[in-house]
Amino acid sequence: MIYRLLLVLIVVTSTFAQTATRALTILHSNDLHARFLPDSKSLGGFAEYATVIRRETAGCKSCIVMNAGDLVQGSPVSTIFRGVPVYQVANKLGIQVSTLGNHEFDYGWQGILKFFQVARFPTVSANVVDDSGKLLARKPYFITKVNGIRVAVIGAVMGNLLSTYLAPGAAGPYHALPVVATVQKYVDEIGDRADLIVVLGHIEPAERLDILHRIPKVAVVVTGHSHRGLDKEEVVDGRIGVETKAYGVELGRLDLQVDVGNRSLASWQWKKIPVDASTVKGAPDVKKVIARWEAKVSKIVDVPIGESKREFAGPDLKLLMERAMSDEMHADFSYMNQGGVRDRLPKGTVLARAVWNIMPFDNKMVVGKFKGSQLSPALTRGRPVDPAREYIVTMSDFSAENEHERKVMGITELKFETKEVLLRDLLIDWIKKKGTLD
Repeated sequence: MIYRLLLVLIVVTSTFAQTATRALTILHSNDLHARFLPDSKSLGGFAEYATVIRRETAGCKSCIVMNAGDLVQGSPVSTIFRGVPVYQVANKLGIQVSTLGNHEFDYGWQGILKFFQVARFPTVSANVVDDSGKLLARKPYFITKVNGIRVAVIGAVMGNLLSTYLAPGAAGPYHALPVVATVQKYVDEIGDRADLIVVLGHIEPAERLDILHRIPKVAVVVTGHSHRGLDKEEVVDGRIGVETKAYGVELGRLDLQVDVGNRSLASWQWKKIPVDASTVKGAPDVKKVIARWEAKVSKIVDVPIGESKREFAGPDLKLLMERAMSDEMHADFSYMNQGGVRDRLPKGTVLARAVWNIMPFDNKMVVGKFKGSQLSPALTRGRPVDPAREYIVTMSDFSAENEHERKVMGITELKFETKEVLLRDLLIDWIKKKGTLD
């Protein structure tokens, strides 16, 4: 009799275990871009971000903290010290797993190896390989147990990494494989070793949706790259994709109930937690490290260079930059890729720091002389040209050398001469000469 009761109890317990749900909370960030300090609207800041993460994870046994790439490139400290200090500070953010973004390559692929040495958290990336198939990252995925749930995290970067986002040579011997096919490969390899599979990707929005539609065993896709984030989660057959805004102005919190037996989501709730420096006190230990690094660059960047009667942002700032490029390089036409405009120019006193934030890249200027018949409408933007006349065209070396940008401008056959003039320095000098911008 006792044996039968024990047998029934074992069967009931086993059945319950197979159907029970467990809580899992994914706290996620993306595109922090080395913005150690809060912006002009008192949003973001690594020390403030650390405070919010620590508050959310305090006493939480079901939490895991993820970062979806582009930790570096976007502030003077990162540019001058080649990204390494950013990983030192990121070690204090509680990140448990991260992935590569396209801007991790901005200091060359060898710089990424230095990041791996500094980081006290694993960086997974499944689809960046050399011609022999060897991974750049140490691991394609990461499996950990959180609140009794075996969670597998597969890292990925966009498949068009080389053609669209990198300067020639930045990836060295490496290239990016197609995202969906690579994720599927590692989902199959993980097999029964995980109860929940998450893709942590610095990828295009279309790639996020492709994963959700085409790989049913992936329950969650946490992404970065667009900078805009999502207003609400993307849902496909009970699987979800999430992404927050860039520059650390918000932290994503995804609360899940995981059906462990069926390896699926029973329910979810996603919210974005603001990081407001006016109400959040920055973590003292993080502020101390940041202050040490900022002191090393302050004499260079925290100097006034002019005044602005209004704020310039988005397309307006792009046009302002093109004016500066044309004036300083004595060109008839200039081009600035909108994606390279990384911040706004504030109203009031303009510090050199603002320009460093707008243009953190070490892009050099290039110049070329071409007949009007060689210039595309995308470059001349409706301005009339004489087909026989010679015109001077200027832009950054990134735009001139990048396959995607060359196609956008219709200049695939044009050749430029590189000048030893950084676009960032050009902008600073131009603002100084102007004195006041309006």
